[in-house]
Amino acid sequence: MTEEQQTSERQFSVQRVYTKDVSFESPNAPEIFRGEWKPRHELNLNTKINQLDATVYEVVLAVTVTVKVEDKTAFLVEVQQAGIFTAQGFSEEDLGPLLGAYCPNLLFPYAREVVSDLVVKGSFPQLVLQHVNFDVLFAQHQQQAAEQAGDAKPVQH
Repeated sequence: MTEEQQTSERQFSVQRVYTKDVSFESPNAPEIFRGEWKPRHELNLNTKINQLDATVYEVVLAVTVTVKVEDKTAFLVEVQQAGIFTAQGFSEEDLGPLLGAYCPNLLFPYAREVVSDLVVKGSFPQLVLQHVNFDVLFAQHQQQAAEQAGDAKPVQH
């Protein structure tokens, strides 16, 4: 089979994008509003892939943002942005980056908007998350997994 024939049999589509879970906490309100606003941000990302059937996958991008002023948490936002994707005709080798990097790249702008809206509704200055390169994060994750697999091999003497 030629590469052209193989490529024409590949099908990828977005069936649905949705917010699966949302949490906003401001544990130190209203006191946090009375001090000087010099925030420190921490961003954590995680991706989970659930196979729904032979060619349909749910990809869940979990975004957690913690903002502190000095040692007090101003707010904590957790968003699980999900999508249902059809991926047909992809090799296992191509499916990993598709679901682990490309789909999170599609989901991130939606998650970023939810985070921004929640922060503003919490009466804080707008927070716009910077773009994240999921291709690089996926490659780093694959490299770490390969290194850990290498460490797990028994040492022969």
